[in-house]
Amino acid sequence: MTDDSLQDLWLHQAADIKVNTLTIRADSVTVHAATTGDEAGCPLCGTVSTRVHSSYVRRLDDSAAGGRRVVVELRVRRFRCRERACPRATFVEQAAGLTFRHGRRSQGLQTALQQLALALAGRAGSRLAESFAVPVSRSTLLRLIRALPDPAHAVPRVLGVDEFALRKGHVYATILVDIETRRAVDLLPDRTVATVRSWLADHPGVKVVCRDRSASYAEAVRLGAPDAIHVADRFHLWQNLADAVEKTVLQHRALLPEPAPPAESAPAVALASVSSEPRRTGRLSDRVREQHAAVHALMEDGFSLRVIARRLDLARGTVRRLARAKDPDELLVGRWTGRTSILDPYKPYIDQRFAEGHTIARRLFEEIRQRGFPGQEQIVREYVRRLRATFPHQDPPRRKPSVRDVTSWITRRPDRLRSEEAQQLKELLARVPALATTAEHVRAFAELMNDRRGSELKDWITRVQQDQVPALSSFANGLLQDLDAVVAGLTLPYSSGAVEGHNNKIKMIKRQMFDRAGFDLLRKRVLLAA
Repeated sequence: MTDDSLQDLWLHQAADIKVNTLTIRADSVTVHAATTGDEAGCPLCGTVSTRVHSSYVRRLDDSAAGGRRVVVELRVRRFRCRERACPRATFVEQAAGLTFRHGRRSQGLQTALQQLALALAGRAGSRLAESFAVPVSRSTLLRLIRALPDPAHAVPRVLGVDEFALRKGHVYATILVDIETRRAVDLLPDRTVATVRSWLADHPGVKVVCRDRSASYAEAVRLGAPDAIHVADRFHLWQNLADAVEKTVLQHRALLPEPAPPAESAPAVALASVSSEPRRTGRLSDRVREQHAAVHALMEDGFSLRVIARRLDLARGTVRRLARAKDPDELLVGRWTGRTSILDPYKPYIDQRFAEGHTIARRLFEEIRQRGFPGQEQIVREYVRRLRATFPHQDPPRRKPSVRDVTSWITRRPDRLRSEEAQQLKELLARVPALATTAEHVRAFAELMNDRRGSELKDWITRVQQDQVPALSSFANGLLQDLDAVVAGLTLPYSSGAVEGHNNKIKMIKRQMFDRAGFDLLRKRVLLAA
């Protein structure tokens, strides 16, 4: 391989560097190279110098090749600074595209590790780097993240503001998102009015602020960006409305079950008792009948029971029983039929559960095992199989709807309800007028929100207050306290959806970083991850 080929293969990104030789080992590759420039600039004063003081070899880790670790042994020179006023007497030249001050890696590998750390953080990034033959510790990857500069963002025209938990229930911070580009702009260490107001004051130019109905964020925006339009997020508005609906349903939960039907004596579900008729077929039945006929034939010929037992190779007790029975059916009844079973004490319970619609043998076995049944599941399976063959399957009774079920039915789109759910909701609203009124107001609010008819919000609030549904009235009164922001939220196309997406991403990053996700490190990853 020629020198030009080596240069193009290993150090094509760097200028003024010559590759001399390669040393290839079983687990590593060493590239021997040297700088070839005639001059270098002082990093402190910028003076260009051609006076060489000395040289030495720098060892730089580079990206792996063929599963082998790559080390670049680069001979660099130390130059004398020609500026007498410069406090640096000597300085070392840097190879553009390959080295940087105090670096033990090439610029290409440094950039790759930074991207790896941003994507996977410390532990996972370290494991992946090791599989690529680039050993690096998790702490080193975290230091690489912290050393990265913050990205430069233009002041957003439409800003999203929301809180997220650093320690849920105890410590909260604030995230700021550019709604138009859907990129995180900054993370603030708390959610106080002073911190958010200070950031807005330092970054003038915000025209629209999307937020939830938090009073602290509303106050901070009024102080920091007095000319900005407040937009209440539609997701939070609908969430608040759903909470009000749930409170209303909870007040009428006693009316949720359907009225009980007239009491009728339900037919008992149980298998008929095992028949006492003699067994007519089967190997044992045939053998008994043959033995009975042979014994009685020999008795008619005058043979004794001892001789008959010897001739038929039977025990004398067996011959005696056969001789006493006038008919073989006397021996078959009660011997192989009507036997007791270890399941007998639990059959009434199984019959009751089967009548209630619980027909899965596995579940019935688990239930009676908790009640002390010592047998195997197969016994229960056989009994349930006979029950299914004897009695046709009946659908279990319809489950009583819960408060959450009814709340979901009222606040969901009608076309997304199953036919059974829609029928149950229709019957429930016919029984409970207060819930029917609530459902009507919810549908009206949904139409306002979907059609962006925020100008009609006051009329909706008036109708709710006239119907005097307590929970909905409380929700409507809360809207009046932040009316301009709510009207803008129901009119303008902006929302906090991008902010909620970043909140979910923050939760994922915190899980990746375990207990090392300090605020400064978390902020770097959120701002630089994209």
